[in-house]
Amino acid sequence: MLVTFKTNAYADITMFGTAAVSLLKLMGQSGNVPGAILAADIPEALQTLHEGLAKLEAEEGESGSDGHGGGESQASGYGDDEDNVPVSLHTRAGPLISLLEAASAAGENVLWDK
Repeated sequence: MLVTFKTNAYADITMFGTAAVSLLKLMGQSGNVPGAILAADIPEALQTLHEGLAKLEAEEGESGSDGHGGGESQASGYGDDEDNVPVSLHTRAGPLISLLEAASAAGENVLWDK
């Protein structure tokens, strides 16, 4: 499943469903798709997302893990490139954070759907 985030203040952002739902939950949302957040609630959701990502990053640092299962790149079908590492949730959050910041600044709502 792909999830697309939309607002009138920024270009649409599409990401894989698992990453999108994880980020929605880190924002304090239910994780249900479709969904929406009102412009007035975006600053709090953005702050909650930043705090959740920082906590997640700290937990991964303490465990000495990068948060990805071993062998995932080998099973990906992208060849034998050992440098092929999955993208972290923190990295995937970047475009969504930009979208939320733009929506907040413009006073626009954010919607997401399949």
